[in-house]
Amino acid sequence: MTNAPDPLHNRLLAALPDSAKKRIFPHLTLEKLSLGKVIYESGRPVDYVYFPTDCIVSLLYVMLSGASAEISVVGNDGIVGVMVFMGGETTPSRAVVQSEGFCYLMPAAQLKEEFNAHAEVRILMLRYTQALITQMSQTAVCNRHHTIDQQLCRWLLLSMDRLPGNELCMTQELIANMLGVRREGVTEAAGKLQRLGVINYHRGHITVVDRPNLEQLCCECYGVVKRETDRLESVNF
Repeated sequence: MTNAPDPLHNRLLAALPDSAKKRIFPHLTLEKLSLGKVIYESGRPVDYVYFPTDCIVSLLYVMLSGASAEISVVGNDGIVGVMVFMGGETTPSRAVVQSEGFCYLMPAAQLKEEFNAHAEVRILMLRYTQALITQMSQTAVCNRHHTIDQQLCRWLLLSMDRLPGNELCMTQELIANMLGVRREGVTEAAGKLQRLGVINYHRGHITVVDRPNLEQLCCECYGVVKRETDRLESVNF
């Protein structure tokens, strides 16, 4: 990935018909997002939507106690800010940069206008939202019924699918916050994967070196989300 990625590196933007690209692309602004940056806070108005190219944004629900858990991840597959065209002006979740990189910003009002006025944009955004809802639902099921080892495998695979490479910069403490579990549980699970030769983990850098084995160790939740995402991306206008 270059220092100035193209909007087409975002699969949602790339899927737009040419007529929509001509209208939308002039309204896009490139920005680099650093690890840990909060781009949305719960209950606050949303001024921009984000189209990641090589970064990942986590949507977290934060409890009154301060505890948090990830409900979905968004990368080059989609958009952060679906509430803009789904009828809400705010969100109950927090959006935090999980893996630093670039994204394209678009004024929320401009996207809402596109959604209301042009069927091809509306269909694409709703299709993506359906895939995102599937991911949220499956995450809830996975967190309730599967082990920390399986949750970590699912999380790594979902993250890798949304990055241009096989490396991720993320501390075990941050992973624990994402999964809503104790850091010790993540340390043990990551250690197992490293001993099996599935990942290399060193000082916050995770490299997936054996993806087929990682998929074998994962629960069915990853497959459910990937199949739905692939199915919706393959539908033609």
